[in-house]
Amino acid sequence: MKNIFLSLMVFVVMSLLNAQFTDWSLVFTDGKSGGIAMAPIAVLLSGLMVSAIGFLTVLIFNKTYNTILKNAFLFEIIYLFTLIISGANPFAYFTGGEEILFLDFLLYLNSFFVLLMMFLIDRLYSKINLAKSKNNVDQ
Repeated sequence: MKNIFLSLMVFVVMSLLNAQFTDWSLVFTDGKSGGIAMAPIAVLLSGLMVSAIGFLTVLIFNKTYNTILKNAFLFEIIYLFTLIISGANPFAYFTGGEEILFLDFLLYLNSFFVLLMMFLIDRLYSKINLAKSKNNVDQ
């Protein structure tokens, strides 16, 4: 049961972080015309859809996804797959130069930053659990 709540928490946090980073990425684009300003909402909806798919995967394979990092990798794989399906090409900006293509590049970059953050959170969480287990053994 703990794994299921941990997974749900990881998926929701990663969805919110991707949406927030996308909102912050709009500062680097020239204008907010043509629907670009709605990108964070689209990323949030996409992240929630990925969260639902990931949560179902965790329910089916409950024993496999028992750490934050495994759940984060599952979310990242599904999220990148949805970005690829949506047609967001991270390398098209280097050939085209339009602002929407730059936003596509930033979507991929943001997802790797979120994964890095989840890696650091997993390391911190592991250290806290290790310290707790050492305290329980000493007592």
